[in-house]
Amino acid sequence: MPAPVLHLGATVLCQHAGPAQPTSPFPRVTVSGQPVVTQMSPYAVTGCALTGSGAPPCATAQWVSGAVRVLAGGVPVLIQSGQAVCVPTGTGLMPVVVQPRVSAT
Repeated sequence: MPAPVLHLGATVLCQHAGPAQPTSPFPRVTVSGQPVVTQMSPYAVTGCALTGSGAPPCATAQWVSGAVRVLAGGVPVLIQSGQAVCVPTGTGLMPVVVQPRVSAT
């Protein structure tokens, strides 16, 4: 099923509402004027709300699934329906706001 492609300006949150940003988007391919993000790019998570619980908060995240048929630089682009895992909590990321124009499968 097609899903919107993630780009640098997409709003992505950890499961505890901490904002996550890609550390290395792919600058050669743009969507809505911003670089797309590939599956190889780790995300940095800041402001994870899990800080007061005694458990360590989300610090980074890595996507484990992305588009199957659309690649940038030989690597799958990230899509809204893809799956990610946060370290050290093991929870996922939620793409909340994405660009609506370009979809991939």
